[in-house]
Amino acid sequence: MNALVRFNGFLARWLAWLAAPLALAARLYVGWQFMKSGLLKLDTWDSTLWLFSNEYHVPLLPPDIAAYAGTFGELFFPSLLFLGLFGRIGALGLSFVNIIAVVSYSQVLLQDDMAAALGQHVLWGSILLFLVVHGPGALSLDRWLSRRPTPAVSY
Repeated sequence: MNALVRFNGFLARWLAWLAAPLALAARLYVGWQFMKSGLLKLDTWDSTLWLFSNEYHVPLLPPDIAAYAGTFGELFFPSLLFLGLFGRIGALGLSFVNIIAVVSYSQVLLQDDMAAALGQHVLWGSILLFLVVHGPGALSLDRWLSRRPTPAVSY
């Protein structure tokens, strides 16, 4: 048992160097998925407005406001993740966008033959939850800012 505990500790120390690059990869991957969607919405704005009016059923918001809000969220929050600036806020914001996307398009995503599409949202949500809990990692502006000396406040 002691040998197994020692090996587990050795493995944890040896693999710890992967934490920062994996957090960066997670931020870039999940951010890019949403950024692509936001850019597509901008490029095909007439189609975007049609989809929000006819296909997506965003609760509590008129379709045009939902289109603007969704597009903003898919462009702004990934930018935070790419930089690792306010990374937890970026991940939390994208989590909300992800949940609203699933709720708004549930009539399609919850069909039996759409399990893979729904699975992508679950994967993205899992990555985002990890980033909310653990933060953006050592390769982030958040980490850099947290290590800078705090300027003295004068009144």
